Amino acid sequence: MNQRTTPVTDFVPQIDPAAVEDLRARARATRWPDAHEGAGWSLGVDLGYLRELVEYWADGFDFEAHRARLAELPSRRVEIDGIGIHFIHARAEAGPDGTAPMPLLLAHGWPDSAWRYRKAVPLLTRPPTQAGEDPQVFDVVVPDMPGFGFSDRLTGAAPDVRAVAGMWAELMTALGYERFAVAGGDFGSHVARYLALDFPDRVIAVHRMDGDLAAGDPATLTQEERDWIVDSQNWQTREGAYSAIQVTKPQTIAVGLMDSPAGLAAWVVEKLHAWSDCGDDLESGYTRDEILDLLTECWVTGTIGSSIRSYRAMVGIPAEQLLRRVVVPSGFTMFPRDFKNAPRAWLERMTNLVYYSAPERGAHFVPFEEPDLYVQELRALLDTV
Repeated sequence: MNQRTTPVTDFVPQIDPAAVEDLRARARATRWPDAHEGAGWSLGVDLGYLRELVEYWADGFDFEAHRARLAELPSRRVEIDGIGIHFIHARAEAGPDGTAPMPLLLAHGWPDSAWRYRKAVPLLTRPPTQAGEDPQVFDVVVPDMPGFGFSDRLTGAAPDVRAVAGMWAELMTALGYERFAVAGGDFGSHVARYLALDFPDRVIAVHRMDGDLAAGDPATLTQEERDWIVDSQNWQTREGAYSAIQVTKPQTIAVGLMDSPAGLAAWVVEKLHAWSDCGDDLESGYTRDEILDLLTECWVTGTIGSSIRSYRAMVGIPAEQLLRRVVVPSGFTMFPRDFKNAPRAWLERMTNLVYYSAPERGAHFVPFEEPDLYVQELRALLDTV
């Protein structure tokens, strides 16, 4: 066993009943702010919707059913560099010719966890088939980042995405996978990139949902790329307040998010709404229980504070790392309702681009909102390698 890792063990995520009762009491005691009539989502979270959600969380959500859903996950645990890591490890059966399934690591972002991919996992390990079809299957590994989900809550600084990529390479070694494919979105896109950059002999192919912001001399870029930089800056002005505080003052906002279920719900649900393909009806993309699965796990693990400190770690990566070109076969899907979608010219400049797609629908959390579409995109790349 590599000295950086402990033996892998089976693991069942737990939710302490005492934590549930405390959550309910705090939710019921929420002191609600005022809102002017008709504000809706225009000023941030829709308070009318949030209040209904929090009331249901306190007095309608079935925590026992949630525990049962967690117990059904093929969860395991390992320590890497002294940090306890929870991950889903779903194995597929070998093909009829005895071919071993391709290992596939899925990397999540903020404000979620392995939750992002739970609907996609069975489609990758046991896909429904029609006559004449024999889709490729995968051994799927979905770790919670350090300080997220059921991985250890961090007591110190968060590792940056390059360091996390190194941890995930160790994880795949511990599981016996020498070579593997990787896919990711949000932070997970950056983790996937560094896996491909730092372990090119091990990564078969990499699928990403967004590209890194252009760096270097703007005079060397195309007009399309320069327009993209301006559009990204404008997006940051309109929508980036959460990111600015999580980069600069994460501990300040963490106090309220750790103390108030309603505060935590407001911070996370506003992002689910803004980054999903749901219009103003959040529950057209998620059931109420699915939203509360994520919120409950954030609350009972107490990881919201360490998860937002990952933003500080992200901006600490040296600028020269952004200029490295990925030589591993790379595929990108630019979903139209996602944000800061990179132009093809930049992706061709910075990666060995072998697959590019721009579907007519889909958004930031498409692996959860539309898992069939997401898996279709993954297969389009991975079936070629």
